[in-house]
Amino acid sequence: MSLFCLILDIRRHAGQVGLAAAARVLAHAGCRVELPREHLCCGRPYYDAGMLDRAKAALQRIVAVVEPGVPLVILEPACLSVFRDEMQQLLPDDARAAELSRQAMSLGEFLGRRGYAPRRAFGRALLQGHCHQKALWGTAAEVKLLRAAAVEVETPDTGCCGMAGSFGFRKDTEAASRRIAELALLPKLRAAAPDTVVVADGFSCREQIEALSGRTTQHFAEVLAGSLK
Repeated sequence: MSLFCLILDIRRHAGQVGLAAAARVLAHAGCRVELPREHLCCGRPYYDAGMLDRAKAALQRIVAVVEPGVPLVILEPACLSVFRDEMQQLLPDDARAAELSRQAMSLGEFLGRRGYAPRRAFGRALLQGHCHQKALWGTAAEVKLLRAAAVEVETPDTGCCGMAGSFGFRKDTEAASRRIAELALLPKLRAAAPDTVVVADGFSCREQIEALSGRTTQHFAEVLAGSLK
């Protein structure tokens, strides 16, 4: 049995549902999941507010707590992007930080590397990739696994959902956020068949989609876990 440390910042994710789903899928893949014994935050909310000292302190806490050599499966793309980008910039001379950056991966990436064969889930899905994910590592791993689960996946080029952290919540930018969503994402959602599952791993994307379209969303982990019932 392999040991994995699953890091999830609950404040930036839909909640315990995605976490439980990921744990079930990893267990089905033959892994033992271990959660941090204390709350760990990647610091993403601090970056968005320009509080780089606090963001750096959050990363230093992760470096001090997380066991070396343990793969980190991170469910929130905005959090994973910190390990891929900001961590190396804020802690450039820290060898442990560099190692953690290499250990961190998305659920799709890890399952793909392990050669995981999902059970058949069937159905249709529209996948909205998070902006950080599309910029740094892409959605190919998730698409491949969904198709292996007999899910017909559409990955339209919808660009940014428009939420962008707190951008969609602020009074001065809320209207602009809605206009961005109307460029491509909302029309695609309206055109999608009612039984199409909307897959969005990013918290911001899920909030925007559910608030503006009325469609429910699922994390990639939830789709795979649904076939394990």
